[in-house]
Amino acid sequence: MQAEDPSHPAPPPLGALLDDLEELVTCESYSADHAAVARSARVVADQGTRLLGARPRTLEIGGVTHLQWSFGTPRVLLLGHHDTVWPVGTLKTHPFSVREGVARGPGVFDMKAGLVQMFHALSLLPSLDGVSVLVTGDEEVGSDTSRALIEDTARACRAALVLEASATGGALKTARKGVSHYEITVHGRAAHSGLEPQKGVNAATELGHHLLALRDITDAVNARTGPGTTITPTVLSAGTTTNTVPARARLHIDARVPTPAAQTAVDDLLKDLVPHHPEARIEVAGGPNRPPLDAASSLSLFALAADIGDRIGIGPLRQTAVGGASDGNYTAGVGCPTLDGLGAVGDGAHADHEHVVTAEMPPRTRLLAHLVGALL
Repeated sequence: MQAEDPSHPAPPPLGALLDDLEELVTCESYSADHAAVARSARVVADQGTRLLGARPRTLEIGGVTHLQWSFGTPRVLLLGHHDTVWPVGTLKTHPFSVREGVARGPGVFDMKAGLVQMFHALSLLPSLDGVSVLVTGDEEVGSDTSRALIEDTARACRAALVLEASATGGALKTARKGVSHYEITVHGRAAHSGLEPQKGVNAATELGHHLLALRDITDAVNARTGPGTTITPTVLSAGTTTNTVPARARLHIDARVPTPAAQTAVDDLLKDLVPHHPEARIEVAGGPNRPPLDAASSLSLFALAADIGDRIGIGPLRQTAVGGASDGNYTAGVGCPTLDGLGAVGDGAHADHEHVVTAEMPPRTRLLAHLVGALL
């Protein structure tokens, strides 16, 4: 193992990282609770200010609070989010804890440990000139208010490093599927289900035809554009009372696609749906949310990270493709080379067993510091 690069001091002790992790995790930040997100932003801003030596711009867009640091002319974007999927009050049942090398708590893995590692990594650099840091507050709900900010920032940079949690075993994420969301609404006609059901147009039955058709649409897209597309029906509702023919039915759909061509094909086929019943009416709302993150966008950055990992003795690094999306999809989508999964090592995003392997925090912090330094 080679000697430590004097331009990158040793990372802080684990205790300092865990103290800062506790500070972020114990400030709950449920995406749908804008007041909680604003409180979290203040805590994140104070922690970043202490470690980076500068206060961020606080940007409130559509009621959601985002944070941005810029040093000189931005060349490297570090991207993360401080919102979580956990409602306020989750700390009562999932308190922050560190036992036997494992940290637990709401949002600890996705992705507050990544924010802590990012701030500490940047604090190791002799200069932050060229660094842009963006911490958004609505990633978990689609980044509707922050997308333009992310894309505009990424267009000005030559690399984006995403502090989302790593994949299984600490693998970096070099490809992500794109995401599309749809809502199908069927309009029928109500009638008494006992006295004269024949006078109704059953929206639930009509929707059932389209629900089954999703399998054929998935097969058609995969045959046309290559394998990997999934179209998943998620939330379904119909009717008002048990003795009434449903006049309305709704279905939410989550589509995951490996390529832009597949995303376009899904959109075309879903929006071409026509009613089976001549008196029913169908509406299809929604469309693409995040474009795919193609592996080509990560190729050179992963090679650089792998070389650094070997050089500083924390390799070999692994890479993988995942079905989940992140704001890295947006940065790659505007042509900015992107490497994702540089955050925590652990498991259980959005699940009760969410956790971080604490021993991996210092080496991941060190890796990020070297990677940013090399890119600058």
